[in-house]
Amino acid sequence: MAERPVAGRPVAGRPVADGSGSIVFRHIGELVTNDPSAGEGPLGVRRQAALVVETGRVAWVGADSVTPQGVGDAVVDVDGRAVVPGFVDSHTHAVFAGDRAPEFAARMAGRPYEAGGISATVEATRNADDHELRATLERLAAEAASTGTTTLECKSGYGLSVEDEARLLRIAGTVTDETTFLGAHMVAPEYMGHPDDYVALVCGEMLDACAPLARWVDVFCERGAFDADQSAEVLRAGTRRGLGARVHANQLAPGPGVRVAVEAGAASADHCTYLREEDVALLAESRTVATLLPACDFSTRAPYPDARRLLDAGVPVALATDCNPGSSYTTNMPLCIALGVRELRMTPEEALAAATAGGARALRRDDIGHLRIGARADVVVLDAPSYLHLAYRPGVQLVAGVWRAGERVGPWQGGPWQGGPWQAR
Repeated sequence: MAERPVAGRPVAGRPVADGSGSIVFRHIGELVTNDPSAGEGPLGVRRQAALVVETGRVAWVGADSVTPQGVGDAVVDVDGRAVVPGFVDSHTHAVFAGDRAPEFAARMAGRPYEAGGISATVEATRNADDHELRATLERLAAEAASTGTTTLECKSGYGLSVEDEARLLRIAGTVTDETTFLGAHMVAPEYMGHPDDYVALVCGEMLDACAPLARWVDVFCERGAFDADQSAEVLRAGTRRGLGARVHANQLAPGPGVRVAVEAGAASADHCTYLREEDVALLAESRTVATLLPACDFSTRAPYPDARRLLDAGVPVALATDCNPGSSYTTNMPLCIALGVRELRMTPEEALAAATAGGARALRRDDIGHLRIGARADVVVLDAPSYLHLAYRPGVQLVAGVWRAGERVGPWQGGPWQGGPWQAR
């Protein structure tokens, strides 16, 4: 894959590097647009295609043979490779300190996963300074970008005090505008035995400090965390302050989480591992997306959610990593796609859609997750002839290049374009 000058202009000076110039992607073997009107099937696939980016947005999509002449400060020749929209990871807990590797080892030896393990990360996070927290988040964000993620939601939830929750959101806001207040992750240690007092703190002083720093409010509606009434109270308090609602729902057992999410008009109900027929019906009749987190189920040896059941009922589905130090320490969306196909009974087409357009829907965004004209130019080049290889070749680094809003992200040390047989030539 090479960047070449066009009409005598330089290859990629500052105007292209910062997303303000124009780029032409040529010789795309397979282009996934997620626009059914632009190509074949629900993914809107085009063969032998080209794509033009202007000032960070998709300006033209069409056949490579009729690419507009005289456009582009730079040409990126992808040499027959596949191009897909950037992945939208709509559920992470990526701002924290420490890790819980011993807990993982114990779980693999037979100890069940429970919500209480969060307290270990709360202690480490409270004791960390801003520099340490920011460094971890930036490392994970770069790691996510290296495997094709161009939008990363990030929750608080490991501070559980007014000061620390606000601190986590300020740090998260340095890498993403999709920040979520999760003060209701578990009852803070100081309030053990007094959960209603903690809920009052979350709904009052904590939200007063955190709402200006967040776009969303979330709650862990689960055994060992918050019940239906407490969860609904937190969501009402957040929405009164202008935040959209999200819910951790039905992860550990059947419960009220999905109902709470739908009644609150939540953008997503996340996990959805244990669903009853009434839960599926509620989701199908609502705007709430079922966000599935198969890497978490992989890491906890929990049952996988049944995406086939949801999709066949007409429920919109997203895939996300749930990146966190306790139950899903990964940033790899291609892994989630492969698990979606192998374990959740999704087709490769459905899994890719869930990791892109589905994630965008879970964030109620219409500018990302697709490559229609006007979309933010989040472009991922695969070192493969088809998007099918994302599930067909699990565990292989297939992401060759990433552009976010028209700006090249990377390259990364050890990336496939560094010293590979098709490096710039």
